[in-house]
Amino acid sequence: MQSDKHKKQYTSEDVARLAGVSQSTVSRVFAGNMGVSEKKRKKILEIANELNYQPNAHARSLITRKSKLIGIVMRRIRNPFYSAVLEIFHARFSALGYNLIFINSDNEEITESEISKLLEYNVAGVIVSDAILSPEAEARFKRHGIAIVLFNRYVEHADYSAVFCDNYLAAKQIARYLVETGHRSFAFISGPQDTSITIDRLRGFREVLADKNITDLLVESGQYTYESGFKATQELLTRNKSIDCIFGGNDVIALGAMDAIRLIGMKVPDDISVVGFDNILMTGWFSYMLTTWEQPLEEMVDTTVSLLIDDITNKLRKPQTLMMKGHLIIRNTVKVRS
Repeated sequence: MQSDKHKKQYTSEDVARLAGVSQSTVSRVFAGNMGVSEKKRKKILEIANELNYQPNAHARSLITRKSKLIGIVMRRIRNPFYSAVLEIFHARFSALGYNLIFINSDNEEITESEISKLLEYNVAGVIVSDAILSPEAEARFKRHGIAIVLFNRYVEHADYSAVFCDNYLAAKQIARYLVETGHRSFAFISGPQDTSITIDRLRGFREVLADKNITDLLVESGQYTYESGFKATQELLTRNKSIDCIFGGNDVIALGAMDAIRLIGMKVPDDISVVGFDNILMTGWFSYMLTTWEQPLEEMVDTTVSLLIDDITNKLRKPQTLMMKGHLIIRNTVKVRS
């Protein structure tokens, strides 16, 4: 049977009284503040251990209005790219003493209930990826002093920071590579047309083809999913048999395209070359070996974390919009045609 001492829920006031110190001194010890003597710190921790006392982080955040919680909003967590992103964010924030509140949004735009949940938990900051932050949502977060950073996308003239890959430049380099390897009939399978990712990748790809006087480009809108890549490729090849290369707006689209090509009896890359974007783990599997663009994922996450923490701690003077460069990973899905 437990003693009465362990049945009671003790508070920081109890620890302070028994240790002969102020409550604020107890709080400083559990916050990791080094401005407490080693003798006092040891005594406080010994008494806290004896009482089985643990500080209530939520209660402390209500008092200080500073929590150690970060909200992360994503839509397509089934996409291995975002699963990898979430894993890295978790590792980085854990090392800094923060915990994550994850919102797997089903909607293009963050909903009222999702905003309310983040406000209810008194998050210190919010990272939004693969979702749209409405002006109303932005205003509510700002009113509550919640820092915001967009990850892997940006909004023109926004009053918050954004970190993303230079999609425009990447798509231009992919287009140049395909032109230089002798391709002449192009298809691009995109994600939703209204996102910065799609707009920049299509713009860069199309500009290079226009500079080379190549007008044979078919664009099919998808959803950044395997299924949409598979279906779009079937529709493209039904309408146009002359396509000799497909640029998938991301890797899962490209993998869907490869399987659709194989299903109708054609070969990758002999009949049709395929290029993706992201360099997710599956692209290196033997059955795919997809040529793709690698985003500098760790650098992007580290920069996002740094911007958010600087904003939370009032060290960020003004919002930053930062582009990261990546590089082409050449594997086995592009054929040299000339």
